[in-house]
Amino acid sequence: MLVKHLDDCHKPSLRDSYNPDKIRVIIPVGGKATRLLPLTAETSKACLRLLNRPLVEFSLLTLASQGIRNFIFGVKGYTNYRDLYDYFEDGTGFSARYGINPPIHIKYQPNVPDLGSADSAHINMDYYEINTPVFAVQGDNIFDIKVKNIIDFHKEKEAALTIVLREVDNVEGLGIADIDKSGRIQKFVEKPQPKDAPSNLANTGLYVLSPEIRKILKEKGVQQIIKEKNRLDFGYDFIPYVISTGRPVYGYTLKGSWYDVGTPKSYLEAMKNLLQGGLSTLKDFGGRLSDKSMIWVQGDSAESEKWRQEIIDQIKRGKIEIEGTVLIGRHCQIEEGARITNSCIDNFTRVGKNVVIANSAVMDRVIVGENAEIYDSIVGRHVVINSKGNKPTRIGATSVVADDVTLEEGCSLTATKVYPHQCIRGEFQNQTIIAN
Repeated sequence: MLVKHLDDCHKPSLRDSYNPDKIRVIIPVGGKATRLLPLTAETSKACLRLLNRPLVEFSLLTLASQGIRNFIFGVKGYTNYRDLYDYFEDGTGFSARYGINPPIHIKYQPNVPDLGSADSAHINMDYYEINTPVFAVQGDNIFDIKVKNIIDFHKEKEAALTIVLREVDNVEGLGIADIDKSGRIQKFVEKPQPKDAPSNLANTGLYVLSPEIRKILKEKGVQQIIKEKNRLDFGYDFIPYVISTGRPVYGYTLKGSWYDVGTPKSYLEAMKNLLQGGLSTLKDFGGRLSDKSMIWVQGDSAESEKWRQEIIDQIKRGKIEIEGTVLIGRHCQIEEGARITNSCIDNFTRVGKNVVIANSAVMDRVIVGENAEIYDSIVGRHVVINSKGNKPTRIGATSVVADDVTLEEGCSLTATKVYPHQCIRGEFQNQTIIAN
């Protein structure tokens, strides 16, 4: 056991060996992800596609590659449960996909609505009777971290709670910690105004919880917070409470990569950085054209290989232009004159003649008509972009088109959000379009 329970008569021994199999990972997935709307209007944020896979898969891969095998999805609500369970089930398929052996095992939060990320941890620690260290991970984070290092730090400091921190240039929208020379957190403020931030050390949403946390979560002070606020969030509520009781809460400063995929802009930034090798556990996406290029055209089966070779032949003959870092999924069709730069094209997508896609994400099963232009934007799943030479459709300035939308010929979207299941025509700027 890495950290002894408070009921034990002695403190943890630094000689205790690190055993990743004893660590339980809880991934709370309960928020509405309002900053990523309309992409998350009908999709769990954890299952939002990024680089042709669900967002949370990056976290699972990073941790599973270090020997961690036991995961709990702290799902709240029907959409989160449906999307995660239907895709991951018990983790067998994920393990086979990435060659993880022995396979990971995924459990799910019982059908008990939680009141926030810390309450989700409480429900699952009680339900599954967890008395070993817990690594809590927010489902919208992508990170490079050596779990052994943070567990060793946690044991050395004899901490009740350790928070992984990261230096940031912009503190806006983040939880900020003030630490002393030993790393102990003196003060924690969730989403302060920049002028009120005590430091530039941001909460990454990664926590190590000692077994005693299970008892702390039942204390009267915590129950009072729930009663008054009808909420128990790690950042807003639980971390400040544990600090206020005088228990040791430490900050572990992360040196590796960390991406908070919380907004369309940060989604696109993460996409670009990951394609450029920004995550140590995933540097190859399958089907790389050469060691010198950062271009991937995926396709393993005999059927998808046919489309892959057609795209490669067109690139070689100069019929289509691929520049920068680009990922193209399986069964994609790209016609002559198309130009794709620093972008991701998901599976079963058709790109017409003379289309321009730059610094953008186009999800799976999209049809992009000829002469369409997509700049710095995100196009959701099963979208149809009608476009012709004399009536081109243009999407730009961090516009977001949600799933199952049809854009008519000549449509223009500038910094505009379109919710699912709509047919849109006309020109829109700085608008949000929601179906009646």
